[in-house]
Formats: sequence, structure tokens, C-alpha cells
Amino acid sequence: MTSNALYTDLSGYYDLMCADIDYLQQSHTVHRLQQLFGNNGRQHLDLACGTGPHVAHFIDFGYQSGGLDINQPMLDLAQTRCPDADFSLQDMCSFSTETPPDLITCFLYSIHYSAQLERLSQCIASAHAALNAQGLFCFNAVDKHKIDNNSFVSHSAQHGNSLFKFASNWHYQGNGNAQALMLSIDKTDNGITQSWQDSHSMVAVSFSQLQQLLEPYFDVHIFEHDYDKLVPWQGTAGNALFACVKK
Repeated sequence: MTSNALYTDLSGYYDLMCADIDYLQQSHTVHRLQQLFGNNGRQHLDLACGTGPHVAHFIDFGYQSGGLDINQPMLDLAQTRCPDADFSLQDMCSFSTETPPDLITCFLYSIHYSAQLERLSQCIASAHAALNAQGLFCFNAVDKHKIDNNSFVSHSAQHGNSLFKFASNWHYQGNGNAQALMLSIDKTDNGITQSWQDSHSMVAVSFSQLQQLLEPYFDVHIFEHDYDKLVPWQGTAGNALFACVKK
């Protein structure tokens, strides 16, 4: 086995890395939340959209959908996937839109990429400013006090002649407002494995802190992190789905 840095740009491996994610189910659940709590508008913006898989499903649902990301290679792939969508290279903590969206989403815990509480506040304010009246802001988040540093998720995927194994976990030191997303990738060809590890800086926030940041701007509804059915958050799980209606 050899160990070395494989990738400097994950855009070419992003879809493979996320191959176990049910984008359709996630998108459909948020579409239901828009029907229940939103203004029934069909203008959609996806923050930290990556290669655009959620955008593709919202287009299928009849939305005028687009996204933003800070990674241009990701956006290039998103534009190929969704040629009629509008994508822009922007920071989700300080973005603007020409057409006000009715629905803003931020999937895959990407809200934590704001990295600092101040920037998280700016992201929330930017979403509020961009939305149409009674627009909906939906995202998922993890409570820093519920993080188990020893818990991780992993999956394998075949690509050509290569077998990839992806693993990730949250790491929180127990105090402060910084946590990390730890990521590892193994690529095996002909019995030889190369490995790559990285740590992404994320903002650590409790759900009570998050509610305090949101409440000046939104009426906040919190649900269990279950894309099969909508169940109000019971107050114990460490991850949840937030549906926030613009005040």
C-alpha cells in the first residue's frame, strides 16, 4: 500500500463520493416543505450546489432552478448537467440574485461551510434579503454538542478499473465554534491502494444558537433528519432539517 495525496480538486470525484446520497428523496422532501410552509412560488436557488444534482430534480419538479458555489470546476459540471439553469460563482455568505427566489436550499450540511459564526449570520441575512415575501430557506445542520468524534460513514464505489472507498466524520474538540469535517479517500488499482486525507474547517453551532441566529429573520420549523417522512424534531437527535419562513 502507498499513501500519498491524490487530489487537489475534488470536482471530478464529487459525484462518485456522493454516490450513496438519494438526491431525489431529499429534493422531494424540501419540495413538500415548500408546499406546506412556503409561498408556492417556483423560483429556486441552491447554495453550495456542487455539481447540481439537487438543481436537476427541482427543474424536474417545475421550478426555475439554479445554484451558486465557490468552486468553478463544480459549477462547470453543474452547467453540463443542467444546461438551462443559472449558476454563479459566489460565496453563500454574501450573495445576491437578479431574480428573488421563493425557495433557497442548502443540502448536505453545507451551511456549516460558512466556517465562522459571523459568516453563518451573514449567510442567514443574505438568504433573508434575497428571498421573496414568505419565501422558504431549507437546510440541514448538526448540533455541536451531539457530535460523536468516533462515528463515521463510509461507502465504496467502482469507477472504471478502480475501487474507491470514501469515509467521513465530524470532529468537535468540545468547546468553541469550530469543528472539522474529516474526509478520507482510498483508491485501489490492481491491489495497490493510494490514500488521501483532508480536513475541512466548519462552523460549530448548537441548535439553540442556530435558532437565535435565525429568529430575527424567519419563523423556524425544525424536523427530524428523516427524508422518508416529516416529523417534528423531538429535541434529542443531533442532526435536523430546518424549514425557515421569511418574516
